[in-house]
Amino acid sequence: MNVMINGVSCDLPAGATVARAVQELTSSGAGVAVAVNDEVVRRGAWQSTTLSEHDRVEVLTAVQGG
Repeated sequence: MNVMINGVSCDLPAGATVARAVQELTSSGAGVAVAVNDEVVRRGAWQSTTLSEHDRVEVLTAVQGG
């Protein structure tokens, strides 16, 4: 299936989860937030939240700096 991850088209297997989408962008588990179709998904729900064709996923990573 095709989803948009941070504005880039990405092919994922049918039934892919939010956790899988996050793995496409980063191996880091800390400091990451996710929204699917403009709705924030709690970290505890990443493994159980499945994506659908044409979903829009935004993966945000916190960075330190000043």
